[in-house]
Amino acid sequence: MTYTLITANRNYSSWSLRPWVLMKALDIMFADRIIYFEEENYARFREFAPNGQVPCLKEHRRDGRTDTIWDSLAIMEYLAERHAGCWPDDGDARTWTRCAAAEMHGGFAPLRNICPMNVGIRATLRDIETPLKRNIERIAELFAQGLDNFGGPWLAGDRFTIVDAFYAPVAYRVRSFDLDIGAAGRAWVDHIIAHPAMQDWERQALAEPQREIGHEQEIAAAATVTADFRATR
Repeated sequence: MTYTLITANRNYSSWSLRPWVLMKALDIMFADRIIYFEEENYARFREFAPNGQVPCLKEHRRDGRTDTIWDSLAIMEYLAERHAGCWPDDGDARTWTRCAAAEMHGGFAPLRNICPMNVGIRATLRDIETPLKRNIERIAELFAQGLDNFGGPWLAGDRFTIVDAFYAPVAYRVRSFDLDIGAAGRAWVDHIIAHPAMQDWERQALAEPQREIGHEQEIAAAATVTADFRATR
């Protein structure tokens, strides 16, 4: 089997990061295809993904057919059926991991909207209203729970799994906006950002000259940018 993973901007695309970093961390080989965000993406992205979004995984089969898997959670599950190590081996850790990953996939809207992933910037929020505060507190609670219950240094034990991939974009959000998720959570953030796959993603993000106005406006609406480490356009 051979894979192609289609993603968007390294700087902005949190959903793209999830399967990308999982595949890199677990040494699952794939062809890496990037299509940058534009003002209107749907028609262009529909050329390869039924939902008109990234990420999208293509598996090129030996019989000449190509399977298309869209949505980050579906991609993770698809890979888990074919590659060992995607979920934890321990039953309790695997149950917790599935719940935590699903919670990230379907929740945390205030965090997503107010603190969008932007790898290259540092910013100060003008206000932390109750919905965002609750999201930050829940992230801190989840991270402490996983690390305490399963021994760390990863969220479900001693190796990188799907739950770490799902929360990888949160690590950049925590750093960019200096969110208080407690000492245990911040240790995990530092640990995952230091992973070679995350370092590779970050290098590419900082080198990108492309800017997408919608993502930049989201930052400006909620925070004051204090530093920008991205390459000059």
